[in-house]
Amino acid sequence: MTAPAARAAVAVRAATVLTPSLSSLDRLADVLLSDGEPPPVQRDWGGLLDDPEVHHLDAQDAARVRRAARSSADPAKTAAVVAVRCAREAGLAASELAGCALVVAGNNLAMDYQARTVLDEVQGTRRVRPTHAVAYQDTDAVGVVSELLGLRAEGWTVGAASASGAVAVIQAMRLLRAGDAQRCMVVAPAAELSSIETRALSTSGALHPGPEPVCRPFDDHREGFVPGPAAAAVVLELAGQTAREPLAVLLGAGQRLDARHGAAPDSAGQAEAMRAAMLAAGIEPADVGYLSAHATGSRVGDECEARAIAQVFGVGAGPLVNSTKAFLGHALTAAGLVELIAAVVQLRHGRVHGNPNTSSPMPDVGGRLAGRTSSRLDRPVALTNSFGFSGINTSIALTTETIQTRDTR
Repeated sequence: MTAPAARAAVAVRAATVLTPSLSSLDRLADVLLSDGEPPPVQRDWGGLLDDPEVHHLDAQDAARVRRAARSSADPAKTAAVVAVRCAREAGLAASELAGCALVVAGNNLAMDYQARTVLDEVQGTRRVRPTHAVAYQDTDAVGVVSELLGLRAEGWTVGAASASGAVAVIQAMRLLRAGDAQRCMVVAPAAELSSIETRALSTSGALHPGPEPVCRPFDDHREGFVPGPAAAAVVLELAGQTAREPLAVLLGAGQRLDARHGAAPDSAGQAEAMRAAMLAAGIEPADVGYLSAHATGSRVGDECEARAIAQVFGVGAGPLVNSTKAFLGHALTAAGLVELIAAVVQLRHGRVHGNPNTSSPMPDVGGRLAGRTSSRLDRPVALTNSFGFSGINTSIALTTETIQTRDTR
């Protein structure tokens, strides 16, 4: 593989994460780095989406969100909240927002909404609303966010199953590097499953079967993934063109396919995605201090990723390895963006969270599997992995180092 032409680093100007239990990066840092017992993963919003002011929106913004998303499904409502908060944190003026591109991550976002609508129609309990013609589509989130913020540049959705959040970031990086936008907002709505998808994931063995499930990434006693609803947003700009100190800088990314469909992962494709990310970033395996694994706590998936990391970094050396899903659960199509932001938080604090639910670590996990409590980070460069069904593998390299000569155009 030959090295690509130099590529500009991309700055993270602002970032926002929203779950049923947290809505700020400070709170996210507290949850990840406090070294206490991780709180149980909250499985639903519990009515919180009906009150946007709960999520740190002022009264005016909350009223605008209610109005714009009044006929939308819950995923578009979460997109509206995180997008408005992220725009405010980025400090963007109306003229800057007008030229901001938009990439919404995820496919088949509103499955529960669609299932309930079909059931109402079949049972005759509720008439189908005309607004359903728009609300059932993933692009409703594009319309709601662009209306709220006055975004008039390019915009679309990107679907890549559980890798959607990461693929959306990769596409935004390409858009900026091509000069087709000066800045880009990436929004990952909180996807929802109906009972049908939940049943299918359960019978496939991917979903944790217990009534009080615990996510145990890279543990011999892992039983499956635990869904954890979350939404996220970032504002990206080319490094050196942002008006403020960035939260982090994205150095490069890699995406590879396994050339097959289905749910089975492939360690070769995952390893190639990591190598491609490092090649694009101009870094070596020895430069990476931290690897945020996709690890969901599934029997097959974690074993496959453990082999992939070992292929790239060896065993017992290299980066510290953890999985944020032990704390937040699996955010489905938003997971890649949520976990990228979690990596940014850890890099900025100089510490990597532990794997608190991993009491019986799998043997031969690549890199250095973090212990049950947080560890000091000695190299502020990270890779974050995100994989999706149908053989979609991604990895993104990022840092909080001051970027000078690393802008490799």
